[in-house]
Amino acid sequence: MVQYREEAAMTNLLLYQRIAQQLADDIRRGVYQPGERVPSVRKMSAQLSVSHATVLQAYANLEDLGLIRARPQSGFYVHQTPALTADTPDIARVERPGLVTRSSIINQVLGEARREGVFPLGAAVPHVDYLPVRALHQQLAKVTRFQSPRAFSYMFSPGFEPLRRQVAIRMRDAGVLVDPSEVVITHGCVDALQMSLRVLTRPGDLIATESPTYYGLLQLADLLGLKVIEIPSDPTTGISVEALQLAASQWPIKALVLTARLSNPLGGTIPEARQKQLLRLASDFDIQIIEDDIYGELMFEQGRTKALKAGDLEGRVVYCSSFSKTLSPGVRIGWIIAGKYQDEVQRLQMFTTHSACSVTQMAVAAYLENGGYDRHLRHIRQEYRKNLSAFQLAIQQYFPEGTQITRPTGGFILWVSLPARVNTKDLHISALQQGISIAPGLIFSNTEQFNHCVRINCGIPWNREAERALMTLGMLTTQLCQEAS
Repeated sequence: MVQYREEAAMTNLLLYQRIAQQLADDIRRGVYQPGERVPSVRKMSAQLSVSHATVLQAYANLEDLGLIRARPQSGFYVHQTPALTADTPDIARVERPGLVTRSSIINQVLGEARREGVFPLGAAVPHVDYLPVRALHQQLAKVTRFQSPRAFSYMFSPGFEPLRRQVAIRMRDAGVLVDPSEVVITHGCVDALQMSLRVLTRPGDLIATESPTYYGLLQLADLLGLKVIEIPSDPTTGISVEALQLAASQWPIKALVLTARLSNPLGGTIPEARQKQLLRLASDFDIQIIEDDIYGELMFEQGRTKALKAGDLEGRVVYCSSFSKTLSPGVRIGWIIAGKYQDEVQRLQMFTTHSACSVTQMAVAAYLENGGYDRHLRHIRQEYRKNLSAFQLAIQQYFPEGTQITRPTGGFILWVSLPARVNTKDLHISALQQGISIAPGLIFSNTEQFNHCVRINCGIPWNREAERALMTLGMLTTQLCQEAS
């Protein structure tokens, strides 16, 4: 108290800064825990013998730093992620595991996406604000109340017929004309991918995919005993048809797994002309194609590019997708259009998972029937377009010179290439110390060529907290650049 009285003779600016600094130190030491209320303006004013205005200035300063948040009619509370404001990580305190595997990093990225107090730039999971939570809740309530006998019973493969009908209608937008009887409902897109691979391949077979590619595919291939050849991919035009042709002429590629629209992690889309080239090549070398179109409905300009399946005249493309990126990752509803392999897929599904959850199948079908889905899609496309632009500009501003950023035409993920001397495995560790999760480039390839890259999730509302996270990440990247020089 005496200390603050002595400082009263100083300028108000210096005084409020010192008050803010003291409270910030208390928060970082754990005196005030995340979510707890800090002393009221009146109480702090009385304790320190300073004016209410000075305390309000101090609290405003702490708000700007992201340490506290004001709640109307309630007071000021410690923010859930105070670690974001730390100047630099204390490298000496980082606990580095003795052995870091690709799987362990993937598990960490996925786990941190759900942990309170971590800013989730890693996992490609849309923020709850971009999901039709209320509408889904209403449909789930109706289904469980009015259709409980069926909702709480087994629903065997190929799944709920009204939902398959709605999926068939949705497929028209992708340029794919399909009968509801040709749609098999799955536990999300990964389930569709694994069943496709199990039906089309045997252990020891060689499959091809884009590079970099979705880490889940690499994990699946490993589990199924498949060898993977990685084909270079362009952020603008997708997989290199020329490189694939060269590979197919040298090795017996059993299947090709790719994303023709908004690939993960590059965000590239294969133009229609190159899609035709790809299909001809697959025909020439008798390669089956598994198309993962999970981001297709998030293209900003709908109708501009169709799914690869739309041009498939030979029944060579097995199509997989889900509602995880548009409706909710938690409902676990995907689908597969397997063509001549449908009987095998259904038999496999019958003796493994039976089918997807009955309740969620019925609720999603009801939501799609109500007609609000297209309005929802238009809204989130606009939001993701704005988010991508804001994130791109922030990365450009805060990251070191030489940083490169993709320009996807839809979805909500960015691929960022950092200066080559930055190892994003180290950046991943440092960022977690600051309460930020990222997806380092090494998990998207079995090679070492993307270790300086990182995938950023932009399916998060753009606000001061998001900007601070990118600012901190840019600072950490700059620090790693300097250390490597």
